[in-house]
Amino acid sequence: MANIIIALSGPEESTGIRSVLARCGYRSVFICANGAQAISKMDDLDDGIVICAYKLQDMMYSQLRDNLRYGFDMLLLVSQKHVNDCDGNGIVTLTMPLKVDVLMSTLNSMVDEQIRRKKRDRLKPKTRSEEDMRILNEAKALLMSRNNMTEEQAHKYIQKNSMETGSGLVETAEKVLTLMKNKNG
Repeated sequence: MANIIIALSGPEESTGIRSVLARCGYRSVFICANGAQAISKMDDLDDGIVICAYKLQDMMYSQLRDNLRYGFDMLLLVSQKHVNDCDGNGIVTLTMPLKVDVLMSTLNSMVDEQIRRKKRDRLKPKTRSEEDMRILNEAKALLMSRNNMTEEQAHKYIQKNSMETGSGLVETAEKVLTLMKNKNG
């Protein structure tokens, strides 16, 4: 389940929401008394959802939103009079007073979206550093010259060995370089 950070002005509200979330299966729920604590807690976690009020003890929701790290989303609990101030800010809002079923369906939708985002991120091709590219290209060049392979064959060779050993492509290329240089060294 997702990490949930609750940053509300009243401790009773925070405790009440935490107990509702616990009854619904959310175990990683952290209560923060102010925005600074919420920001600090985000630094300890990889991702999650911040449930916060329009106004915290030390900052407005917008300041906290500006400090959200990648992987975190905000669920803003706001009174009807401030809801129009918050539209179009890339955050999800719920008006007070809260209804438990609306809170849970909204939170579950946000968690589902985070899961989809994680899957998309995993499927994105990783960008390699110049050093990693140099290592890969050097290993392929060595395989091409010593084993009369095409670049495609050399790449597939490194890729196949990477999959068989469960190591990364660059790590496998480094092993190829080490082995080939030791054979001749």
